[in-house]
Amino acid sequence: MARSPALLLLLSMGLCCTGAQGQRDAVVVRFLNRSIIQPQKGQRLELNCMRNNDSWKVSWIRLDKSGNVHFILSSYKTNTTTFNGAERTSPHFEASWRVSTSTLVVKSFRAEDEGIYFCVNYITPVLHFSSGQPAFLPAVASRASPTTLTAYNQSSQVTKKDISQHRPGPGASHENMLRFCSDIVMWTNLACACLLLFTAITITIMHCQRPSSP
Repeated sequence: MARSPALLLLLSMGLCCTGAQGQRDAVVVRFLNRSIIQPQKGQRLELNCMRNNDSWKVSWIRLDKSGNVHFILSSYKTNTTTFNGAERTSPHFEASWRVSTSTLVVKSFRAEDEGIYFCVNYITPVLHFSSGQPAFLPAVASRASPTTLTAYNQSSQVTKKDISQHRPGPGASHENMLRFCSDIVMWTNLACACLLLFTAITITIMHCQRPSSP
């Protein structure tokens, strides 16, 4: 699921609740193997979601390069797991729970798995949104042979100016991230407005139902 308004609203509420709790309730996501800087293609990758207080449910999500949010799974303290699409099993992901640590396992890391990983802790009555753990494959520099370069230069009709016009700018990913953050701010404001409206309606109903004095 990508860029869903419901999921953005969930993240917005999570950010609000996390900020209100302060540093003592900070949630941290990091690689289980501390020596990993960048995962390799086909590698088994394990990420831990750690916090001081126990929670009854942890959800894992991924923010890809385009700024789209993908739900991965929800893991419960009862050792049950629900994957994307309400599935009970997944050929690509695993989850485990140890004390106050939830572990996400990517069985074989692919280019499609690249992004920033987050976990959301459910501790009644608030949500706690974690820090992000980037996971990207190392950049591969390809080198063409002199013969290939010569053939390309002779046959190509595209000028350097044309290439520069069609090449995505270096700030494209940054713009996508800014767009995603602005979406979160928008849904945060909407959530707060809905909360205020709900509170006002509740107070009005309670006042109307209060018996009038004789």
